[in-house]
Amino acid sequence: MESLREARTGKTGKDHINALRETMHSVKVLPKGVCGITSDGFGLTQIESARIFLDSGMRLVKYIEGKTPGVDEAQEIRGMCHKYGALFSVNDRLDLAIKSGADCLHLWREANKFAQAKKEFNGLIGISVSSLGEAFMAQEKGADYIEVGSMFSGGSEKERIVSFDEFRRIREKISLPIYAVGGIRLGNIGMIKRLGSDGIMVRSAVLEAGDPKNAASMIIDEWSRN
Repeated sequence: MESLREARTGKTGKDHINALRETMHSVKVLPKGVCGITSDGFGLTQIESARIFLDSGMRLVKYIEGKTPGVDEAQEIRGMCHKYGALFSVNDRLDLAIKSGADCLHLWREANKFAQAKKEFNGLIGISVSSLGEAFMAQEKGADYIEVGSMFSGGSEKERIVSFDEFRRIREKISLPIYAVGGIRLGNIGMIKRLGSDGIMVRSAVLEAGDPKNAASMIIDEWSRN
């Protein structure tokens, strides 16, 4: 069967697998569930943190440049993501997203950057919001998804805490995929999922743990149970 396919198409089985992967990434369907944010601030490199997320089963990894940001590092993580069938996102750097071939670009609460990004970036674009008004603005401008946060104190979203009531209002009025971010830990995942979030973005809950691989697995299991 394989030789017949090769004779007809000139492609090996490996070629077909790679073609399917490329097709999937050209479509760029956002995954639901737990997604990871890379860091080099917890005794791990950006690449090591990305590998932990991917090995655990996360299918979207967001790259936030650290101490030694660069296109090579971003491209390596993108390559890892694609091997795992995951999407690669770059945080708030249009130039780096384009150069690294990212699947997604995430903008930090600055919808005025969106028009330029929409013209220049061939991928999904998300915007951080902390209110229903900001969420409406993101949706009207044509964002593909939003991140809502910080949900809890101690998160990395500059401590603009979003109340559960505000999150519910956003969920009720906004049709975009919504990811909760900021201070999300094992003990509050159930609350977030019950609010109607499509997914969560985690970083320190995994990377600062004594056993990051186990922490990632526990968080994914907790999301699946709720």
